[in-house]
Amino acid sequence: MARYLRYDGGDPLAPPVDIAEALDAIGEDVMAGYSPERAMREFLRRGGQDQAGLDDLARRVAERRRDLLQRNNLDGTLQEVRELLERAVLEERKQLARDALMDDGDRAFREMRLQNLPDSPAAAVTELGDYDWQSSEAREAFEQIKDLLGRELLDQRFAGMKQALENATEQDRQAINEMLSDLNDLLEKHAAGEDTPEDFQEFMDKHGQHFPENPQDIDELLDTLAQRSAAAQRMLNSMTPEQRAELMQLSAQAFGSPALMDQLDRLDQNLMDLRPGEDWGGSEQFGEGGTGLGLGDGTGVLQDLADLDALADQLSQAYGGARLDDVDLDKLARQLGNEAAVDARKLQELEKALRQSGAMERSFDGELRLTPKAMRQLGKALLRDVAQKLSGRQGQRDLRQAGAAGELSGATRPWAFGDTEPWDIPRTMLNGVLRRSGEGGPLLSIEDVEVSETEARTQAAVALCVDTSFSMAMDGRWVPMKQTALALHTLIGSRFRGDSLELIGFGRHAETMQIEQLTALDAKWAKGTNLHHALLLANRHFRKHPNAQPVLLIVTDGEPTSHLESSGDIFFSYPPHPMTIALAVRELDNAQRLGAQTTFFRLGEDPGLARFIDSMARRVDGSVIAPEEGDLGAAVVGSYLGSRRGGRSGAGPGSYGDMFGSRGFWV
Repeated sequence: MARYLRYDGGDPLAPPVDIAEALDAIGEDVMAGYSPERAMREFLRRGGQDQAGLDDLARRVAERRRDLLQRNNLDGTLQEVRELLERAVLEERKQLARDALMDDGDRAFREMRLQNLPDSPAAAVTELGDYDWQSSEAREAFEQIKDLLGRELLDQRFAGMKQALENATEQDRQAINEMLSDLNDLLEKHAAGEDTPEDFQEFMDKHGQHFPENPQDIDELLDTLAQRSAAAQRMLNSMTPEQRAELMQLSAQAFGSPALMDQLDRLDQNLMDLRPGEDWGGSEQFGEGGTGLGLGDGTGVLQDLADLDALADQLSQAYGGARLDDVDLDKLARQLGNEAAVDARKLQELEKALRQSGAMERSFDGELRLTPKAMRQLGKALLRDVAQKLSGRQGQRDLRQAGAAGELSGATRPWAFGDTEPWDIPRTMLNGVLRRSGEGGPLLSIEDVEVSETEARTQAAVALCVDTSFSMAMDGRWVPMKQTALALHTLIGSRFRGDSLELIGFGRHAETMQIEQLTALDAKWAKGTNLHHALLLANRHFRKHPNAQPVLLIVTDGEPTSHLESSGDIFFSYPPHPMTIALAVRELDNAQRLGAQTTFFRLGEDPGLARFIDSMARRVDGSVIAPEEGDLGAAVVGSYLGSRRGGRSGAGPGSYGDMFGSRGFWV
């Protein structure tokens, strides 16, 4: 049998979710020291440029909850009883005044009885339970009180019953009593483990019209009934003691028969025994004013509040093993509308896409980390930003040659509109085969085409030395430093594959790092800026590549305060010790003798650091650039592009120098 559900929103023709923005944000948070798992969670909480996040949905859930509590009060049923009681008494007094044939003593006794009714509606209704009404309108109003209470009590347990039983006949009430009796028998049989699926089906065939939720088995029936019954109990718990006492006394008048309350009490006890995990003891603090809620409507509001609490917990993702698939989209649509459910579904799809895209993987120790594929995508994004900054500063159009026309470099790159270089047929065909094996499609697509690069430049051995002392993180330079390293690594790895890059981080000591290690490096409190050790590692790298042009790039925000002693120990002193300065200068001289073109990137405005860096640069005929943190990547990449044998990478502070040189420009 086919079942059709209401369309739950969203564009059925919408393209697949785009994870590029998410990866950029995650990569930046990872560089700031977040784990990839936490970085992904933070992006899902914030959302994207055109995508609501979990925090926004949680805020709307909290606003909806606050509005329900402030806009409603729990006095609705009592107020309706008061109005009906006042109408009955008023109509009776009118009738007593009009009836000229009534015995004066009887009239006086009746008027005195009506005059001295208790202030409590429940006590007044009880007092008038045996009153012989003279007015038909008054009798009808008083009977409506009993009918109202019965319908409200049933509406508490069965949604919509108040409206369904309006103007109900005695036969309808008997049918309800029979349904309650059969339901309690079924639940007690289930509690004893003696029920069968046929028992449930027989019950639904007989009384299914009272259950619009259309439960498919007894467990679904139990869940539906227990949730609403628990909400009814929480509503009673939320009332004042006076309100609760009034309703309990009035409930005995429901339908004029105590049998109804007996069946409902029996039902509540069965549900509490079968579903003890429901919140039976909770309560809420409603406002003083606003709309008065009847018992049925109030129970519905308490159910809404429970749904909102569950959604808040799901959206918080604060429990172990949390996934966005846990968010109940149906509840979200009921409480906040279809648009909110669509936003949550997009976040679910984004989380799945991030986990299944190959951008993150579990390491051997179980930690989530960015894959090399994700690092390449992030590096390309950073490189595009750098390219835009450099192009804007130079006022030149973007060129796509990695070198001047001439000898083939052996490197290839994807074809772009306007390229005139020859196709690299083996790489192009290989790309087509790989694509078809995974995605299918035509034999060859324009995305498969790669062209051969031409080269008219020397090979370079590049040492990028980045300061990893705590001051870099403390002054907000930690992430720009990592972005710079990743952009340069991506540029050399994708466009200048003949060059060799060594990444060297130096704090209290120096060490060579893989790009994944550097980008995941967390800032730690450690005194020391060991430029001496960093230059030792850089010179070792240059000696490994004797036929390449050495390029030394140093990013720092402080003077050297530690050095490596012959014993292998680290010496630290602040202010800088003369021996620390001397050893750093000696290794810088060694780099010059190896032919290194040196550029210092000075971060910060400290005059002492500026004097020191300027003197070091003059000593080796190097350059000094003092970029803003946001321009650090453009400065380092521009200096690298301008470095070549016989050329200078910069002319002074703030200058990016001959960025293009023989390396051309790229996008």
